Amino acid sequence: MDTPVLRRLRDLTDFEVADGNPDVRGWAVRGGDGHALGQVHELIVDPEALKVRYLDVELDTRFKRGQHENHILLPIGVASLDTDGDNVFVPALNADTVLNYPPYSEIQITRDYEEAMLRALGLNSTSEGDRFYERDSYDAAAFYRRRV
Repeated sequence: MDTPVLRRLRDLTDFEVADGNPDVRGWAVRGGDGHALGQVHELIVDPEALKVRYLDVELDTRFKRGQHENHILLPIGVASLDTDGDNVFVPALNADTVLNYPPYSEIQITRDYEEAMLRALGLNSTSEGDRFYERDSYDAAAFYRRRV
């Protein structure tokens, strides 16, 4: 199966965050150690499946690795919410490991890139064809349910 065409939520005029779920754009993203890594810049969605697949995170300036390498994508299921503090926690990352995470520069997202992200998070990156997005790391329901 080909990788689906993923789009930024802001580019899809007929789409919005589902009722009852917070819009996390602008929320702080914190690593497993609680320190800020950046903020959620955008949601990357699969329009055909009507699901958020990734959080586009703009890293703090202290992590800037190059002129166009200040964004990363995080699979939605690897993060958890703290709705009281408007925080998104990513236990698998911290200030050191985020520097080795594959940067995102708004290019077409390929399966190779998706697998590189999973490897950087210490997750199984073996492609599962049609079932790729069925793994826990893409479980948006768990992301919105995990209100720490």
